[in-house]
Formats: sequence, C-alpha cells, structure tokens
Amino acid sequence: MSDLTAFIAGLPKAELHVHHVGSASMQTVATLAQRHAGTTAVPSDPEALADFFTFTDFAHFIEVYLATVDLLRTPEDLWTLTYDVARDLAAQNVRYVELTCTPYTSMAVGIAAEEYVEAIEDARRRARVDHGLEMRWIFDVPGESGVPSADVTLDVALRLQPDGLVGFGLGGPEIGVPRPQFAPHFDAARAAGLHSVPHAGESTGPETIWDALNHLGAERIGHGIAAAQDPELMAHLAAEGIVLEICPTSNVCTRSVASLDEHPLPQLVAAGVPVTVNSDDPPMFATTLDAEYQVAADLLDLDEAGVADLARAAVKASFAPDAVKSRVLAEIDGYVG
Repeated sequence: MSDLTAFIAGLPKAELHVHHVGSASMQTVATLAQRHAGTTAVPSDPEALADFFTFTDFAHFIEVYLATVDLLRTPEDLWTLTYDVARDLAAQNVRYVELTCTPYTSMAVGIAAEEYVEAIEDARRRARVDHGLEMRWIFDVPGESGVPSADVTLDVALRLQPDGLVGFGLGGPEIGVPRPQFAPHFDAARAAGLHSVPHAGESTGPETIWDALNHLGAERIGHGIAAAQDPELMAHLAAEGIVLEICPTSNVCTRSVASLDEHPLPQLVAAGVPVTVNSDDPPMFATTLDAEYQVAADLLDLDEAGVADLARAAVKASFAPDAVKSRVLAEIDGYVG
C-alpha cells in the first residue's frame, strides 16, 4: 500500500453521489438472491454474480440494476440493504453520505411508501448510533419510467417528508428522456425546500446539462462530464459554483468514457469547474470511494494536501447541517495535522 493510498483510507470523507441499490455489496446481493431463489435472474454464487455485473453498455447496466432492485421485496430487505451500505461506507471513514434512493421502484413491487420510508429512516438512525455515520436521502426519479414515476416520487417526498430527506434527483438513462418534462416536479420539490440534484451529461451532450440548469434549477449535477465539450458551460458552472459529482470508474464501466486516461476530470478542474469525487454504484463497478479518490489523485497529480482538499470540497458541497459540516471539516483538518 502506497503512502497516498493509506492516507486516503484514513481520511474522513463525504460521499454525495452514490445509489442505494447500487451500493449493495456482493455479499448483500448474494444473500437477497438466495432469499428469493427461483424467482430472480440474479445469481447467488459470487463468481457468477461478478460475471452478471460485467456491463456491455449503459442500457445493460440499467437492466442489471433493475434486476437487483427486484430483490428488494420487503421492508426488511430494504432495512438490511440500507444498514449494510452505511456499515460499508463507515469502514472507509465516510462521515456523511447523501444516498440516492428510488422509492418508485420499491413501490412497484408492492412495498408501501410508508413502509419504505420507515425502513430507511430506522436504518439511518441505527447507523448513526452504531457507526457514527450521518445519512441523508436524495429521492430519485427513475427517468426510464417517465412522468408517472415523478408524480409518485414527489408525492412520497412531500407527503411523508422523511427526516433525512434533503434532495430531489433524476436518474436512469438520459437518451430519450428529456429533462424539461420534469420541470413541474422539480419546481414543487424546490418550493418545499428540497435541493435539485439531477443527473445530466453523462451519456449525452452538454445540452442535457443546460436543460438541468434551466428547467430543473439544478444546484449540483450528477456526473456532468459532457460539460468538458462546451467552454461556455464550463465557464458558467465555474462562475455560479455549480458542482459536478464526478464518478470516474462508473463513467468507464458504462462506456460513457473510453478509458480513465481519457476522462475529462483534469479538463474540468483546469477550467475552474468545482467537482467532488464519488463512487456511484461501487460494488457493481468493482470500486470504492477510496479507490475513486486514488483515481482522481492520479488524474490530477495530487499529493496528500490536494486529496484533503477534495474531501473538504465534498463536505462544503453537501446539504449537511452546518454543525455536521463544521465537525467533518475539523476532523479532516485534524487528520491532516
């Protein structure tokens, strides 16, 4: 283990772009697949599971992701997943996470909205006690399910108002899913005090990011790597302080970027665009947040001080309460020494 790798492992961190289901460890997925054996396409054998998670393109990734979603059939399944995710993040010295959750897909398999919220909220409270991890939720519209899914997601968010809910997001495929159709939902969510954090510009061009900004009032952008193709957009993001949530390994795994060597992160940083480093769907992409920090350090030629600044940037870009931000920033400063 290099000195920098060891430094990253011990560094207090915040994670802002990571998906609930996509964070299911191989162990958790295997357990759930075994529990629902005979009624799922997901294998429970670890070796077969690794092959199952080898993606040919973004559409195939969505197909695999939804098969994993289907393993979450009861509130107990949801609780187990949520708590396991917290445990795995805490093991990487993550102090704060904004976990992107998609209530719609669980409700589609028969879990009531109230049961969904109760399960994740209970796991959140338990994780804080057991692991010292502060969890918050971004409720995500699955774009492939269209406007009806946005109606449901908004209803759950505004009617039940979970204590941990801080943001309203939009995920799934970008191609064929125009951002502007969700403008009324994002307007309502923002009016209720939620932050706008849609995905945009991962598998499509800069225009999707412009749409997220102009129609959805985006405060941060999930991925946003296509901004590197548009100097005007990069200048706008830099001037307005709009953060891109960068997930390098994910972009390669979904074939949105040909290789890590070609990732536009250095170009974005050189243009002054604020960025955070995140893991997206870590077990599915055979990565961790620690590994993504190492990737970013390599791409940007960072030393320990530069890596610590990345960690600070994530805390500052988060929607954490001020007291939590101050505490985690102080931990980072104390760790750096």
